[in-house]
Amino acid sequence: MSDITTSTGSKALADASAAAAVVVPSSSSSSSSLMGEGRLHDSADESAGGGGGVVIVSTAAAEPSPSHAIDTDADDDNRSPSSTNHASLLPPHKPHHHLHHRSLSFTSLSITTNNDESRTRKIITRILSSLIMISLFIAILLSGHVYVCTLVFILEILLFRELVTVRYNAYFHRIDSTIPLFRTTQWMWFFVSIFYTYSEFAVEMIKNNTTLHEWLEYAQLAPMLSFTLYAGTFVLTISTMQTGHIRFQVNQLCWTIVVLCLTVGQLKYIMHNIYNGLIWFTLPILLVITNDIMAYVSGITCGRKFIHRPFMQLSPNKTWEGFIGGGIFTVVTGWYLSRYLARWSWMTCPTNQFVLFPTKLECELENIFHEATMYFPSQAFELLPRAMIRLFWPHVVEICSVVEDSGGSSNDVLVSLGPCISGAINQKHVRWEMALSIVPVQLHAISLSLFASLVAPFGGFLASGIKRAYGIKDFDSIIPGHGGLMDRFDCQLIMALATWVHYNTFVKITTVSVAKLLYMYKLLGEEERGEFLEKIAQLQLLSEEA
Repeated sequence: MSDITTSTGSKALADASAAAAVVVPSSSSSSSSLMGEGRLHDSADESAGGGGGVVIVSTAAAEPSPSHAIDTDADDDNRSPSSTNHASLLPPHKPHHHLHHRSLSFTSLSITTNNDESRTRKIITRILSSLIMISLFIAILLSGHVYVCTLVFILEILLFRELVTVRYNAYFHRIDSTIPLFRTTQWMWFFVSIFYTYSEFAVEMIKNNTTLHEWLEYAQLAPMLSFTLYAGTFVLTISTMQTGHIRFQVNQLCWTIVVLCLTVGQLKYIMHNIYNGLIWFTLPILLVITNDIMAYVSGITCGRKFIHRPFMQLSPNKTWEGFIGGGIFTVVTGWYLSRYLARWSWMTCPTNQFVLFPTKLECELENIFHEATMYFPSQAFELLPRAMIRLFWPHVVEICSVVEDSGGSSNDVLVSLGPCISGAINQKHVRWEMALSIVPVQLHAISLSLFASLVAPFGGFLASGIKRAYGIKDFDSIIPGHGGLMDRFDCQLIMALATWVHYNTFVKITTVSVAKLLYMYKLLGEEERGEFLEKIAQLQLLSEEA
């Protein structure tokens, strides 16, 4: 044993120490690419469950201890047979590599298993949260318009809080020590915006509801109150600016204004959508949800298989296939979903009642909710081969002119139009005709579906850009498996505004109600009131004479 040298003991010790910590790359980069069209979720939470980064795996237990290190550099010829260790007969370092690879394989398998379990657990949590949110949404939707408006108001508060907290957390060390009343002024601006936005809505509802006309005197003070609140908040904001931090405070003020535009500004008319008929509130929300889900599914199944060009740098996981597939499914869903919702008066009837215990809504439905027949332009079919028309459009009817003898002179003929009859010799092709029985609101649904597919997703891209700029994964963790409310409603904000614009441009018909006439009458002076009554009397006499 004395012939075995110990001069290389330090080398064996170094080898064992180096093998004691093996850096194993995480598999999240490869697994995250499978998410296709899904949103970016690469936070510390996923790292804890096997996400990004590296994993330090200790393999010291698999390596021989320094006391058992073998001098593989010793000359075997100088050793006596009696002192030769059986381990020294093995090839140099092979035991180390063998145990090393076994340890790495076991560790990689363990990490992959943990990743799969974490991903499965997250998907289950996400699904359960979605089911709970859908159930709550349906329950509130059936409870009445007042409760839906209350839900929207609460969501606006939480959305504003999430967005302003982004910069507040990023610059807390500076804000907390140098800027007085920073959070106070932010919430004052939010309160001013909310008061101005919904006071206008309340005044309009009071004018249209005769039972609320007793509040008209107070409703006229709303613009003055709004301006007073604005002026007071403006003065307080400027008064809190500190020398040496003015540029920073102006940047924070600009961020607050942007957040107000994104939340309160885009949701300014959502209350109008609710009271114009719940279908104008429900349908856009469902269209955005459909687009989000089907874009994810399309991205998972077809992502980068046909178009390899990146879609959006702000969201690297987004693909062209997901964007296009989500749009197609959204248009199809909007076509059938709008027809289904149009069957229920609870969805289609507008109201101006503020009641806590609503009853069944009954109204005279607008024409867009009544079934009608739509004729496609015949010129569109003239561009296609006849065989293709008959194969792919079975509802298309070929219209022919039929020449009939009137029984008189040779010049007297009767020409009638009707469906072509196979084998008839006295007919001539005139046009193709296609008639479909639809509910006109379906055409409006196609327009909203296209907006939900082509424009609304950019609200999500903006949210992704904000999160990347400030190095966060989610805006909050209020919804398990989803993150914050802004993570779920980023596309809904601009969709609500687009719905109001579409309704007032293509759907709403300017009407005059008795309530509006009475309100306008009270605004007239004494002489104008007398003239107005005289004109009414004249109109009544004319109607009686007729």
